[in-house]
Amino acid sequence: MQASLAGRYARALFDLAEENKALAAVEASMIRIGEALTASDALRALVASPVVSRADAGRAIKAIAAELKIDPTTTNFLGVLAANRRLGKLADIVRAFAGMSATHRGEVSADVTSAHPLAADQVSALKAKLKSRIGRDVAVNLNVDPTILGGLVVRVGSRLVDSSIRTRLNTLAAAMKG
Repeated sequence: MQASLAGRYARALFDLAEENKALAAVEASMIRIGEALTASDALRALVASPVVSRADAGRAIKAIAAELKIDPTTTNFLGVLAANRRLGKLADIVRAFAGMSATHRGEVSADVTSAHPLAADQVSALKAKLKSRIGRDVAVNLNVDPTILGGLVVRVGSRLVDSSIRTRLNTLAAAMKG
């Protein structure tokens, strides 16, 4: 994970947060940023746009950080990303940071994709099921992708469990062809 650009930035932020004894605050801020990226089309457009100048991106991200009540360490980090034109990697950095935080706490990180947002009780049940299968606490990174139609796609490390309706339909179509 650290070999990627996002992994290197996430590692730098993680080390800085740990050194400043601000890991909990930075982790909470990164979670809020990840949620904002998921919820806001405008924010995703801002971070992905190559047309926005470094200065404008820096001012915009500083205003967004203030609105989201992001801690100073993470706010400065976002400014560095804007200055280096790396805001496009923000979602990947958030995921990498979440994985590092989970590892630091002794948890395993799982990426879960569903067709619709999961309710809190469903997330709790999923965590319990994953914990019983893996034998360790599991931090769940939730993603929503309506194209899977239904079911779940769960990735834990190199293991992938794809129980999506899209995959089942594709398997059925392949079986009928041949």
